[in-house]
Amino acid sequence: MSQSQASTEFSTKGAYVHTGEEFNRDTHYIEDRILRGGDNPNEGRWPVEPGRYRLVAARACPWANRTIIVRRLLGLEDVISIGMPGPTHDVRSWTFDLDDGGKDPVLGIERLQEAYFKRFPNYPRGITVPAIVEVASGAVVTNNYPQITLDFSTEWTEYHREGAPDLYPEHLREEMAVVNKRVFTEVNNGVYRCGFAGSQEAYDKAYDRLWTAMDWLEERLSTRRYLMGDTITEADVRLFTTLARFDPVYHGHFKCNRNKLTEMPALWGYARDLFQTPGFGDTIDFEQIKAHYYVVHEDINPTQIIPQGPALSNWLSDHGRESLGGSPFGDGVAPGPVREDERVAAGHNPVYPA
Repeated sequence: MSQSQASTEFSTKGAYVHTGEEFNRDTHYIEDRILRGGDNPNEGRWPVEPGRYRLVAARACPWANRTIIVRRLLGLEDVISIGMPGPTHDVRSWTFDLDDGGKDPVLGIERLQEAYFKRFPNYPRGITVPAIVEVASGAVVTNNYPQITLDFSTEWTEYHREGAPDLYPEHLREEMAVVNKRVFTEVNNGVYRCGFAGSQEAYDKAYDRLWTAMDWLEERLSTRRYLMGDTITEADVRLFTTLARFDPVYHGHFKCNRNKLTEMPALWGYARDLFQTPGFGDTIDFEQIKAHYYVVHEDINPTQIIPQGPALSNWLSDHGRESLGGSPFGDGVAPGPVREDERVAAGHNPVYPA
């Protein structure tokens, strides 16, 4: 098969936008969990075990970016290794084209698809990131991204770094569940509902829902430093990865263009506050983010041209959020420097100048 034939056969055209329809995300995931005391993988209960698992997480994807942030904040780098696919893919999904020889150096595979098929031949749903893969078998364990980060916080505590933050404090969980649900349905997924709308009516409805939620967040964050109060939590990680992509991608590419993030004082200050907090901004690769959305989504950008802007140096400008009190890590401390082999490429983020 020639390269052009392969490109046509595995094109993403028609994969995202369906004419006349609203966008509905498939939220059925592999629900296996890695648990302290997990005793039966055949029944979906895998044991916490350092070195047993590899997190596969593309920097471009907001859902995967969450796991990269939480892994770093909690200091799990030595116990859960990480593989990072490149930012672009065809309909078969993610490839390890950034690695030598185009293969993940630990799993030895070219496509994440191989790990899914190893466990579930002809897996019928999307081959998504993040995914956790068992190194020895090469088979996927779970891709249930909302649960993965919660389990990092609650099941891997024995291996957290000294001074790691409590991202999922028990006394806030009930309120956080309400906040997280609204952030997911209206903002994290809301931008996709705008971008992948298959009709004007579907888009208009999605647009109104998104901006109602953005205004709610603007108001909420005008009086508190973080979503749940004085310190960072899982809720902030979930919102941050969408905000980091808002002006570079969602404002134009997904037509979420009532205004830019930089034009919302509280949200923009909050986003910069997090960006400048170790563990957040130092995981963001703006070049990979833009490449992913503008190249992969052929339905809405058939030319696959990647825009040069926007300028990014303003992410390091003063945010003034200290005036609201609180501190990101509470009684804990910030993580140390990003390890050399996990640094974002120079020039892809103002934290890493060219």
